[in-house]
Amino acid sequence: MDYASARRNMVDGQLRTNRVNDPRLLGAFETLPRELFVPDTARGFAYVDEDLPLGHGRWIMEPMVLGRLLQEAEIEEGDAVLVVAAGSGYSAAVAASMAGSVVALEEETALAEQARSLLQELEIDNVSVVTGELRKGWPEQAPYDVILVEGAIEEVPAAFGDQLAEGGRLVAVVRPPGEVGRARLFRKNGTLASRVLFDAATPVIESMRKPRSFVF
Repeated sequence: MDYASARRNMVDGQLRTNRVNDPRLLGAFETLPRELFVPDTARGFAYVDEDLPLGHGRWIMEPMVLGRLLQEAEIEEGDAVLVVAAGSGYSAAVAASMAGSVVALEEETALAEQARSLLQELEIDNVSVVTGELRKGWPEQAPYDVILVEGAIEEVPAAFGDQLAEGGRLVAVVRPPGEVGRARLFRKNGTLASRVLFDAATPVIESMRKPRSFVF
């Protein structure tokens, strides 16, 4: 398979046509070998316009959704970025092309190890892969200018707002139980305020679901 052509087709057919126009982002999507970040058996599908399972309850996000979220985050050179549920490291690698530093948080050890190996192989040296509980974020290197969640969440944990710098941006697909998923941009100005960007059918991260309460 001609992966270089597949990358160009993804950029032209999925990103440019969906209002992703930041040249830094488009360059990263066209350069990064997305096929390396999916299971070997799924490499032929690496550039389709849908979420792909990585195993361990984790997904690599649909290119259009990831691209629009990152564009709305307005990452600037020198920004500190936290990627939650980083999986095999693809979204962190894309963010790293624009940011000063990226912390890639993953709670599945096997995926974290895969991310470290891939990022090292690709000589991306401004990403630190860490392992910990997703909903707790990573306070050790906070505050962050941008937080990206790679996967849908039912609600935004308080820890994410606490770890966001004043004026910082948080981008995520929020998908409460029984509702349509919506990509949202949050900004911190004392408190978090958000606006809806677009609808998205991104799968919910299992460990990020809201605790269920019993009704008697």
